[in-house]
Amino acid sequence: MATFCLLVAPLPYTVRKKVLTFLSESPIVAKVAYALKISFIFVAILFVDAVQRMFRVTAESELAKSGQVLNDVRTETNLAARKFYSQRNTYLTGFTLFLSLVLTRTFYIQLDLLHTQEQYAKLKKGTSSGSAAQNGDSLKEVAELKKKLAAEEAKTRDFETLKKQASQQAAEFDRLATKYNEATGTVSDKRND
Repeated sequence: MATFCLLVAPLPYTVRKKVLTFLSESPIVAKVAYALKISFIFVAILFVDAVQRMFRVTAESELAKSGQVLNDVRTETNLAARKFYSQRNTYLTGFTLFLSLVLTRTFYIQLDLLHTQEQYAKLKKGTSSGSAAQNGDSLKEVAELKKKLAAEEAKTRDFETLKKQASQQAAEFDRLATKYNEATGTVSDKRND
């Protein structure tokens, strides 16, 4: 919980950067993290065992309530205590696993945020400290790209006009060919292709 609070605390940028850099690059922290991963595997095994035990104790409790087992105050107390302990163990191990997932994901989100902030600062510094020559070059490049875009739009417009004229001429040719065929009485099957 303390680690989670440290990760989500509103720390200044420099402090957060130092802490996250230390946690992500330190070989000692890497060894501790490796040991924690192994221990969380054992906690996961304990969680599975606790869930199985909880179901087994719950089934025994239901069986005792149905009256098939000798009802005694000590038996009921023993069953209630076993049920409580099995549920407690299930919740403790489950919350421990959930907290490990939350801690890991929060750490990597914070690390990504730190890297993104660094990239943003570099980009901001690069654009604000850019010289007038770079700005002039970029303006020339923008003007050149606008000219190319206008030329391409003109070519596209000319091509569309040419396509429209060609389709109109084809339609007119077909109309005249049909009239000619009707006038001369010839039949052409070329239009059916």
